[in-house]
Amino acid sequence: MSRIGRLLRVAAALLPVVAVAVVGGAVPALAAQAPAIVVSAGVTQPVFGYSDAIRERLFIDSTFDSDRDGLRDIIAFDVMRPRATLDGLKVPVIMDASPYYSTLCRGNEGECKADLDGDGLLDRWPLFYDNYFVPRGYAVILLDMVGTGNSTGCPTTNANEDNLSAKQAINWLNGRATARNAAGEVVRADWHNGRTGMIGKSYDGSLAMATAVTGVKGLTTVVPISGPTEYYDYVRSNGVITRGNSYVAYLANVVTNPERRAYCQPTRDRIAAEDGDEHGDYTAFWNERSYVKKVPNMTASVLLYHGLNDDNVRADHFSKFWYALAENGVPRKLWLSQEGHVDPFDSRRAVWVETLHRWFDYWLHAVPNGIMDEPKVDIERAADVWETHADWPIPGTAGTEVFLQPGAGGAGGLKLVPVAQPRSESFQDSPTQSQNTMILNPDAVQPNRLAYLSAPLTAPLHISGTPEVRLRVAADQTDTNLGAILVDYGTAERVNHRASGEGIITLETQDCWGESSPTDDGCYRQTQKRVATSDVELVTKGIMDAQNRQSIRVAVPLVPGQAYNYSFPLLPEDYVFQPGHRIGVIIVGSYPQYSSQADQSRANLQVALKTSNVVLPIVGGTAAAHAAGL
Repeated sequence: MSRIGRLLRVAAALLPVVAVAVVGGAVPALAAQAPAIVVSAGVTQPVFGYSDAIRERLFIDSTFDSDRDGLRDIIAFDVMRPRATLDGLKVPVIMDASPYYSTLCRGNEGECKADLDGDGLLDRWPLFYDNYFVPRGYAVILLDMVGTGNSTGCPTTNANEDNLSAKQAINWLNGRATARNAAGEVVRADWHNGRTGMIGKSYDGSLAMATAVTGVKGLTTVVPISGPTEYYDYVRSNGVITRGNSYVAYLANVVTNPERRAYCQPTRDRIAAEDGDEHGDYTAFWNERSYVKKVPNMTASVLLYHGLNDDNVRADHFSKFWYALAENGVPRKLWLSQEGHVDPFDSRRAVWVETLHRWFDYWLHAVPNGIMDEPKVDIERAADVWETHADWPIPGTAGTEVFLQPGAGGAGGLKLVPVAQPRSESFQDSPTQSQNTMILNPDAVQPNRLAYLSAPLTAPLHISGTPEVRLRVAADQTDTNLGAILVDYGTAERVNHRASGEGIITLETQDCWGESSPTDDGCYRQTQKRVATSDVELVTKGIMDAQNRQSIRVAVPLVPGQAYNYSFPLLPEDYVFQPGHRIGVIIVGSYPQYSSQADQSRANLQVALKTSNVVLPIVGGTAAAHAAGL
């Protein structure tokens, strides 16, 4: 039996036989004896109250001691569930575990948790999940990650203590751990139906994935939104440090409650001492903060969302996780948008809420709504223009070598065959060269880059997947960086993801999603796409430390003057180059706008063209490339 078949069989076995009332259908004989969810038009209906929902704050002893004070950390979480659970209604849980509820807060409008009357219970719940899903027969849990909010201990930025925080609550929901209220009374989740889904954006998304890869029983599905999956890739790229020194410790400080920051300083000092900023290589420190290699442990399905132009949590986070999900047969769906670090609620709101509703109904209430029979992938091709595909990369994609050609007083070319005779071109690394200088005026000769342009395309050329750059380079220093940029030279209206808002404009108008109470409404400011017409689009990019050419775990100095083969990925993409546009490949050394620490060697670099190319994942492969005029 397939993994999805096993999961569905478990879900069906867990569903109480009297838990669903179908409008227009036969009502189970016992339905009058206990409350039931109501399903109409294939989705659960808002038949339960919101203002009268039960609200609790609970505390559970963890299995770890993040601040090393000799006491196990206590994880706090807030629960909202329909009042009908007092009368026998069994409901699943939607959980958002976060470090941000009392610091940066959540959502486009920065909503924080708030206890307005001082009774120890939340009056304001961030985001719309409570307003929308509690009336439809769900419980919602907002969990404070270790060292944040009402939890004790200290944050460790995606180390085991952070990663295991939500697992404690799932164990409690399934009777494997003990939780207490503020009075110290033991509280049991006798209202739970055995299934939990986790959701969250950014750090919250990483916590959802971190919990899923533990294989904890009772976690049925996760919805990670733009979350880091390999923390090494969040602050490094192929040996290059891409964020400032001690960034991991810095973020731990950001999410810590201000009054506890001094107390948690020793924890941050340990993090800073172990992060390896002095070399940028991959160590056990990063292995602890990796989720991709642990995907084989998963039993939860995944609805994954990412912005292709997210320059905060870059797109390689979704791609590596997605590839691992596919290899391990995990039930999955994927949304890819044109925006940056933006929640789908602010990108494609109505369709996202509908999809999320059906997803949770299917996986947590076992409503047979057919969502898993639909195409796996939704991709935003242009502003608010979406298309669906059977998988990603799009079926029929094939890696296609496109070779660098020598220039004649200007930019070189791009062709499907290498140069006939050995040729090389040289440039000097510049640690201060701007990204605009790198990619603009591609026909002009510049001392700190090499530029290669295709002829104007005669047909659309669609790439889907992870491009790879292969270079043979000699440097006159023992170290240097290498960078590459894939560029679309051609005028078009595009989502302006580099402006304020990362591709969206927040409007003054609101719409509402769910029920309200006197202290918490489900209304949020609407958005629209920020678009602009431009002549150039940076499609994707990549960088590596030349000393890490053999492995990101070990740096090996260069022998000056000796040529080496280098291979490194660009960030994954799904992009269509239009007819009349030109594809550009820019080769540089240091890339200051991609990395926080540019190499200072200012090496002179010589690129051998005959064996240097970029492998593009082209839909239709070589035949499509020929048809487009490459």
